[in-house]
This record gives sequence, C-alpha cells and structure tokens, in this order.
Amino acid sequence: MVGQTGKPLRPGREFWSALQIKKNYMQKFILLAAAALGALAVMIGAFGAHALKSMLESEGRLDTFETAVKYQFYHALAMLMIGVLLYHIHDRLLAYAGLSMLAGIVFFSGSLYILCLSGIRWMGAITPFGGMLMILGWILLFVAMYRQSF
Repeated sequence: MVGQTGKPLRPGREFWSALQIKKNYMQKFILLAAAALGALAVMIGAFGAHALKSMLESEGRLDTFETAVKYQFYHALAMLMIGVLLYHIHDRLLAYAGLSMLAGIVFFSGSLYILCLSGIRWMGAITPFGGMLMILGWILLFVAMYRQSF
C-alpha cells in the first residue's frame, strides 16, 4: 500500500492507520484463534485423559501429552489477553506476539501430540523451536507493554 507521499508504507503507526481493516482483522484473528485453541486444549486433554490414557501410560507418554495440553492452554489464554489488548493498544509488536505464540503452539504442542500418538521420535526435535517461538511471544509482549505510556 502506498502512503500520501507516494512511497510504500512501512510497518508502524502510519501503516496501521492506513490499514484499519487489517488491524481489526488481526485483533479478531488472534481472539478467534485463542478461543479455538483453548477449546481444542480442553477437548484434547479430555480425550487424552479418558480414551487415550491406557495407551499413553503403556508408551510412557502421558506426562508428555499433559505438557502439550498445558502449554497449549496457557498460551491460548495469553493470546486471548493479547487480542483484548490490541483493541486498546495499537502496537504491531502485540500482533507479532500473538502470532508468535500461535506458531509456538503449533510447533510445540503439535509436535508433542504427534510424538505421543504416532511414536515418530524425530518430531521431538521440532518441539524446542515451538518453545522458542512461545518465549519470543512473551518477550514481544513485554517490549510492547514497556513502550507504552500509561
């Protein structure tokens, strides 16, 4: 998108103001993703605790499965908080924090679910990248909040 000067807009306040629809879309996307991931965490956790419990225990993967569910739920709640903050604080770092946590959930919890259910051991090598994305999300949230003057 091009600004009033004819130059392409760079990410920042000018970019967000020019793309009000995109900003609202990002807020809504993060809130919807958070709600869906929270619901999925409850469903996957219940499924694991009931239907998969004996299989996970026999494979020695029950703790790993529970860790995946916990981290998914914690970060879904954090994404929900970020989505609400985006309605009040217009900072691209907040959007990046939410997206980073979303990617972290996919890589961290997703790889652990696949590892637990399929036994594909190399999926465990992907898990740390998801953890790093989750940590990055928390750091971006910190920086975005630090930059605010309340």
